[in-house]
Amino acid sequence: MIESWKNHLLAQGAAIEGNAVQHYGDPAAERAAAASGTIVADLSQLGVIAFHGEDTAAFLQGQLTNDVRAVDADSAQWNGYCSPKGRLLANFLVWRQGEEYRLQLSGDILPAVLKRLSMFILRAKVKARDASDETVRLVVAGAQAAQAVRAALGMLPEAPMRSAAAEAGLVVRVGADKFVLSVAPERAADVWQALRPFATPVGAPVWDWLRLSAGIPMIVAATQEHFVPQMVNFEAIGGVSFQKGCYPGQEIVARSQYLGKLKRRMFLAHVDAEAAPGDNLYSTDMDGQPSGSVVNAAPAPGGGFDLLAVLQLESAAHHALHLKALDGPALTLKPLPYALPE
Repeated sequence: MIESWKNHLLAQGAAIEGNAVQHYGDPAAERAAAASGTIVADLSQLGVIAFHGEDTAAFLQGQLTNDVRAVDADSAQWNGYCSPKGRLLANFLVWRQGEEYRLQLSGDILPAVLKRLSMFILRAKVKARDASDETVRLVVAGAQAAQAVRAALGMLPEAPMRSAAAEAGLVVRVGADKFVLSVAPERAADVWQALRPFATPVGAPVWDWLRLSAGIPMIVAATQEHFVPQMVNFEAIGGVSFQKGCYPGQEIVARSQYLGKLKRRMFLAHVDAEAAPGDNLYSTDMDGQPSGSVVNAAPAPGGGFDLLAVLQLESAAHHALHLKALDGPALTLKPLPYALPE
């Protein structure tokens, strides 16, 4: 986290652990604001890898799950990076910032992902670096989010997964009422102050809840190499292209799409207990083996935890599901905000 920005957040009452804002003094009120109002959250807990050089588009096209060539100065994209076995090592929000491609991902896996991708650059005219502390990144979400962003930056993208550059930085619209801002550090405090009349500051766990409630997964260290993209509904949110060329794991991802029937999918659920990524889930039909696992989890406004969970379809359809053990807390499935492919 940029030191000057950290000092600004501390002056606003932020409780910070590592690079993550936990809360601003009243976590319950922050969760309530997210459920019914408009919020602003710092995203320093996430990392950014920057790629530049004349071969960047071709290099990323050969590594990632989506069609990187479609990302221009005015657009953004969900994207993934798989192992040769087709399991996600990371997933990203991708945008262009000037001549660079910026990939935002979970901060806990950035060093390993950057190292692995850099190994394959070889003689390509591409350079990659950790750009996490080069900008201040914020997310604004809720009914007044568009009004807030326009007040702070003077403009905003008109449609989801579009981006726009302003004098103070860049904004990506990641949903009808959700915006990610990448702001020059020297302008960040002014942008924050312009957002405040419309938005309540909240900690990272509150943004985690909003993101997972939108059905957007985030691969973290505890879940690397656990899921092919379709298991976490990544093709449903536009994170996979089945028309582009090869990339690591592409054959397995394509086989999962076109051959056989997918046996596991990601669901939205609630549990009246604390949950964390990687926690196993159980049902009576699996003979003691896990019937799924938690992708992401966050405290819910009404108590307990909401979570994204990859589950056996048969188990989810016909059996009670429990956290960590067959006699553990029961899950209640909730509807996702988007339709899954047949």
